[in-house]
Amino acid sequence: MLGTIVAATASIGAVSAGYQSMAPTGQWYGHTFTGLERGSKQLALTYDDGPNDPHTFRLLEVLSKHNVHATFFLIGRYVKQRPDIVREIAKSGHVIGNHTFTHPLLTLKSAAQIRQELTTCRGAIQDAIGEHSNLFRPPFGGRRPAVLRIAREVGLEPVMWNVTGYDWNAPPAEVIERKVSRRIRGGNVVLLHDGGHVNIGADRSQTVIATDHLIAHYKAEGYSFATIPEMMETMLASV
Repeated sequence: MLGTIVAATASIGAVSAGYQSMAPTGQWYGHTFTGLERGSKQLALTYDDGPNDPHTFRLLEVLSKHNVHATFFLIGRYVKQRPDIVREIAKSGHVIGNHTFTHPLLTLKSAAQIRQELTTCRGAIQDAIGEHSNLFRPPFGGRRPAVLRIAREVGLEPVMWNVTGYDWNAPPAEVIERKVSRRIRGGNVVLLHDGGHVNIGADRSQTVIATDHLIAHYKAEGYSFATIPEMMETMLASV
């Protein structure tokens, strides 16, 4: 009986540890930024897996129309392919973060590989636009203590999310909007995608439409939109 209990406890612990390594708001393995306290009237739009032609450009047009700035977590190998898009993101006043060079699941990588992914992506961004933010988002949300430790050793601050539109497989805009709206409680970091990690050219037209509608809807409800650094400043000011 004792052996059964021990085995069951170990199994539960392993499942919990696995969940925490991928859960966007999990904090077992170290602190990550996931937004403000519930009830804040501030929201942060974040976009992963760019730069991407043509949808990043179209997204920039929508954000400009609404005078909203967002945070873009870019894949380094795409940055090297399309530095012109990266320059346009920065020129438009948006914040750029590190999303690794090749978008691997970092929980399966060695310490040396993790470090290389982060520093090579940072180098690509610097080559394209010079110094930018110190923000980092792990691909798939996957992290373990070594991932967060190495990120901070190279000067990067891990950022996760607490709302997602599940738009990675390009569902209709109304589905993306509904999934986001179900979870908005204020102070949220919203995960969307302007690209795809497999290759450049992923269809993100529905995300662009959803972004347009979501901004209009939540501005009408009195919300404002901030970049991740702006949201972090709000949090510090409230302490």
